[in-house]
Amino acid sequence: MESEPPVVDAPTEEEKVLPAAVRAKIERNRQRALMLRQARLASRPYPTGEGISAIKAHAKVVDSGGGFFIEEEEAEEKSVENVIHQPGPVLEFDYLICEECGKEYMDSYLSNHFDLSVCDNCRDTEEKHKLITRTEAKQEYLLKDCDLDKREPVLKYILRKNPHNSHWGDMKLYLKLQVIKRSLEIWGTEEALEDAKENRQQNRDKINQKKLDKKVKELRRAVRSSLWKKDTSGHQHEYGPEENIEEDMYRKKCITCGHELNYEKM
Repeated sequence: MESEPPVVDAPTEEEKVLPAAVRAKIERNRQRALMLRQARLASRPYPTGEGISAIKAHAKVVDSGGGFFIEEEEAEEKSVENVIHQPGPVLEFDYLICEECGKEYMDSYLSNHFDLSVCDNCRDTEEKHKLITRTEAKQEYLLKDCDLDKREPVLKYILRKNPHNSHWGDMKLYLKLQVIKRSLEIWGTEEALEDAKENRQQNRDKINQKKLDKKVKELRRAVRSSLWKKDTSGHQHEYGPEENIEEDMYRKKCITCGHELNYEKM
């Protein structure tokens, strides 16, 4: 029985609306599957001719009625079923063009994870192709969670274990080039981004200075309260010389508070 040669499916309507990088990746996977199939066919022996392999049908097993099964002798006289395997057509690879160096390449890290047409050689030499954390993207480029997760197209990321503590959640790493592009979409220009970062830093410095002044004021108040002690001892009068105001009547006056003490001498 002859089998029809494999036919490469035409792209569906959903595949047509996919990005070019995704369609190219699907096509490469399809071509790899065809090449693997051809390699398996090439390794098989063809005793009945090129492209033809003989497969012997299993002997029919019948019940002997004595409690066991036997193979029917007629199975040996049956003709062997022939299955024809024809190699599939060899297709040319749809190579991608690197946006940096302009050279053709078949696969790369950035193409698979971030849908960016850049080969691995250019990725290793460019600073903008490095990965940054979600926290750095928000602080350095003034992005919000909605800018990373909801604004179309949603930025792609990869997950990595947290190097500080394995029990913490996985880190989300974004491509620096795509983060910068998203930041410019929001702020317009690099100058506007720098001005916003400067204003935010000034506001942060003012808040920190107010907190510092408050702590210093509280510290001074605590130091003054610890040094000042209330005088709980009673006042001791210090009288000056006595004066004779009348016959047998005398008076003394405190030199500090002015209290007068009148008394009589016998």
